[in-house]
Amino acid sequence: MSNKGKIVKIAGPLVVASGMESANMFDVVRVGRQRLIGEVIEMRGGNASIQVYEETAGIAPGDEVETTGAPLSVELAPGLITNIYDGIQRPLEAIRKVSGNLLHRGVEVTAVDHNKKWKFDPVAAVGDRLSPATCLVPLTKRWSLSIR
Repeated sequence: MSNKGKIVKIAGPLVVASGMESANMFDVVRVGRQRLIGEVIEMRGGNASIQVYEETAGIAPGDEVETTGAPLSVELAPGLITNIYDGIQRPLEAIRKVSGNLLHRGVEVTAVDHNKKWKFDPVAAVGDRLSPATCLVPLTKRWSLSIR
């Protein structure tokens, strides 16, 4: 089965694509030539209803839709608190470096800089028995968040 389909209907942020038999509910998809980010919200046979998270102007019936085969998720790592993200975890500063001061549709950047090195001194050693929710960072270096 192909992981690609074709758009058959567009209604604002809702796109319906046929030929999406290999897609699953909640899969992230790339829509059109600009590869806009969307999510499968309904499957009916080989037709997928897709919520597109970017402006859909310019896409048309017949344009390609490709499933990533993975659900929408976020990446957790050091550095999250020092960044500002949009609603689908794209770091706005990284987008600005790629596309300038205007946000362009379909921009793909990683949520976390995978080349940056972070210091990590775990409090556990290889072979230690750990229980669920064991904190591996020394208490003096843990961050706390209070919600009022």
